[in-house]
Amino acid sequence: MDEPKGERERSPVLTGPVGRAVMVLALPVLVEQLLSFSVGMVDTYLASMSTNATTAVGSAAYVGWLASLIISFVGTGTTALVARHWGAGEHDAANRIANRSMAMAACMGLLVFVFVFFAAPAFAMLQQMEGETYDIVVRYLRLDGLGLIFASITLVGSAALRGAGNMRTPMKILGIVNVLNVIVSATLVYGLGPIPTLGVDGIVIGTVVARTSGGLLMIWVLFRGNSGLQLHRHEIHLKGLEVTRIMRIGLPAASEGIIMWAGNLLFLMIISRLSLEGFSKPFYAAHIIGIRVEALTYLPAVAWGHAAATMIGQALGAGDAQRARRAGQMAVLQCSLLAAGLMAFYYFGAEWIYTLMTKDVAVRAIGIPAFQFMALFQVPLVLSIVYVLALHGAGETRYPLIFTIIGVLFIRVPLGYLCGIVLHGGLIGAWVGMNVDVTIRAILLFIRFRWGDWQGTRV
Repeated sequence: MDEPKGERERSPVLTGPVGRAVMVLALPVLVEQLLSFSVGMVDTYLASMSTNATTAVGSAAYVGWLASLIISFVGTGTTALVARHWGAGEHDAANRIANRSMAMAACMGLLVFVFVFFAAPAFAMLQQMEGETYDIVVRYLRLDGLGLIFASITLVGSAALRGAGNMRTPMKILGIVNVLNVIVSATLVYGLGPIPTLGVDGIVIGTVVARTSGGLLMIWVLFRGNSGLQLHRHEIHLKGLEVTRIMRIGLPAASEGIIMWAGNLLFLMIISRLSLEGFSKPFYAAHIIGIRVEALTYLPAVAWGHAAATMIGQALGAGDAQRARRAGQMAVLQCSLLAAGLMAFYYFGAEWIYTLMTKDVAVRAIGIPAFQFMALFQVPLVLSIVYVLALHGAGETRYPLIFTIIGVLFIRVPLGYLCGIVLHGGLIGAWVGMNVDVTIRAILLFIRFRWGDWQGTRV
């Protein structure tokens, strides 16, 4: 039964002070994102046993990123539609969207696993890996793919709950995933009592156990009912207009994500060729560590972006375009202040960070100055993420796709190749391409949000 208009008007998402509402929505997602970040950082720390292990964990992170981007087309459409219906007080329609999206998530998770299983050798070969490194990476990726089946369910279930304004339940589920990952992975890496030492395989098995548990818990929560959303067996299918609407919004977002990932795969191939002697583990490991640590900026930006998407979707559903615009601007402002602080932390803490994350002196020598350079571009990074998610909340996914094509394929890859390989600029040279791309996309997205007509996007 849809909520009466009077009840809807008392929702703080729709009527409270914009700044406070953005903060209240963003903070639980920030905790969730930091917990997710902790899973990756624990894996990276456990992998410090060897450069091969660090390479395997870093490769899995990129493949896991691809999986999340592919699945994100369901999550993007789900959040936009659930939020729009929720803001309009149409809760039955929002619930139908949530049920269809979970069916789509299960199918996408299975497809991603099959893709990862068969593509793992090609992924390793494209980066010139061979011998023991090749074997470890392929085995790691295939095992990690099992967990991605259930990670897709967690991702899409979280997207539905966020569209309804519930940011706390996904946070709690990710908290459980994080604790399980730390306990199981550490136990299997080092051994405990009768449990043998499994080394790098223990890292990925722990991650799979944690992700599977998170997916099963999300299913249980939604079957019980949460925040007005509930799974019903007769509603979990791939038929009807709802699936078409999710795909119409989500497919451009998925295309954007896949292009981003493909561009970054090409960029990884550049990183793997920075040494004149072929594949260089120190260059690759330094890059992986830097990208993993930079998630401290990326994840808060995602949190504030999700908060903006929820507020924008619900405000547009309630017919308040002005509040929608103010929500996006406030999210950018709040997160930019955080990024400025992280910029200083990265620059002055680069040596400490790399000393903590690796025992390899060559990796530190390459990574520390490059990471200090990357620190200067944290505010543009925040803008490029928050604005994209804000536009996605309105159902606007075409322009972010166009800007990603321009930035990744025509700036990041060619400029990274020129500065990193042709001009022998090493990791800093390659990262010139990455950071110029981020800056230009941030400017384009700012212009689109400030002067575009995205408030009228039909969903």
